[in-house]
Amino acid sequence: MKTLLLRLSGFTVLPLLSLITPLLLIPVISSFIGGGGISSVISGQAIGTFAATVLMWGWNVDGPVAVARSASAADRANVYLRSIRTRLVLLAVVLPASAVVAALVANPAFSWEAVAMAWAVGIAGMSPSWFCIGLGQPRLLAVYDTVPRFIATTAAAPILLLTHQLWFYTGLLAVATVASLVLFHRNFSPGGRWLPRDIRGALGELAAQSRTAGISLAGSAYASTPTPIATASTTPAASGSLATADTLYRFGLFTVVALGNAFQGWTLEDGASGRRNRHVAAIWAHASLGVIGAAVLTLAGPFVSGLLFAGKAQATTELCFYYGIAFLFLSASTPFIRNLLIPAGKQNVVLRWTLFSAVFGVAAMIWAGADGNAPGIALGMALSEAALFVTLLIPGWKLLSHERLDAVDAT
Repeated sequence: MKTLLLRLSGFTVLPLLSLITPLLLIPVISSFIGGGGISSVISGQAIGTFAATVLMWGWNVDGPVAVARSASAADRANVYLRSIRTRLVLLAVVLPASAVVAALVANPAFSWEAVAMAWAVGIAGMSPSWFCIGLGQPRLLAVYDTVPRFIATTAAAPILLLTHQLWFYTGLLAVATVASLVLFHRNFSPGGRWLPRDIRGALGELAAQSRTAGISLAGSAYASTPTPIATASTTPAASGSLATADTLYRFGLFTVVALGNAFQGWTLEDGASGRRNRHVAAIWAHASLGVIGAAVLTLAGPFVSGLLFAGKAQATTELCFYYGIAFLFLSASTPFIRNLLIPAGKQNVVLRWTLFSAVFGVAAMIWAGADGNAPGIALGMALSEAALFVTLLIPGWKLLSHERLDAVDAT
């Protein structure tokens, strides 16, 4: 229990620090882009989130499991080097593509700001955070991920106030990311090769993770599309309101990620006793977080969004309610996916139902957007998360029952 509490505190405080850091920039950015540019910048942020998911590919899901199960430091270094080589191949494609998409979706007057935000967020896909999670060491997460980004963001704030140029934020974040990766490489994969000289081998590695990556990409697709769809299909006022609710929702997701990071290594430890009880604890913790988060987002979201965006745009209670429902079901489904289904090799099950949820949700959002209905777009995302939870509940619960039977057999 002591170990769990230490991990939980570390993997909670550090992502929450990452959560607080961008809050410093939102009022600054809002002050010089105004209400008309908010949805464009948040669209760039959403596109960058999807770009980061592409860069992570399957490593943020399979990686922690591979690291936790590695028998030696050399094996762990090999896992990391394989990841960095494949992600460099993706980087050469993802950054230009995200820039093009962000520029096309955004209001023409704010296309460069949208591109800058897309790159600033997308570069996080190169982070070694998943490796630190697999080791169960939040201190490493601080040193090589959270603190460098915190320093870059706080340094960017006064520069943005003076210049009104988001490129400075992108540049500082890129420098911090590269410096962190170099230091991480020297300590955890010294002498290893980064550059993917064997492109065919790197592509084969990517193909081997296609099912797990497909799960992440499908989930990110419907989670990242509400703001771009609203920006392209509704009025600036409506899309700005949705963008502020979307931003609060994404900040809240840090808590889900933090809780998932704390429980994943704990539930998957080799030779751990009471494994079923650990899974049940993770499930209840995520469900409780989902309920609390939904309530907070619904009740406090409109007021907080007005403060964060300097009065330039404000989320409505209806939008916050739908985003709260999405938060509830996303949090509740996380332990079934990360701790039960994926480690048990059920990637096909997760991928199938994630694709179903993505198609269903994106179709609902496009239909609502065509009608100029911003709340309908948010409802479409909430229905996506609800559908995914319901469809994964039965196979996840079956695996949990097997854990109980295994524990009985062991006794």
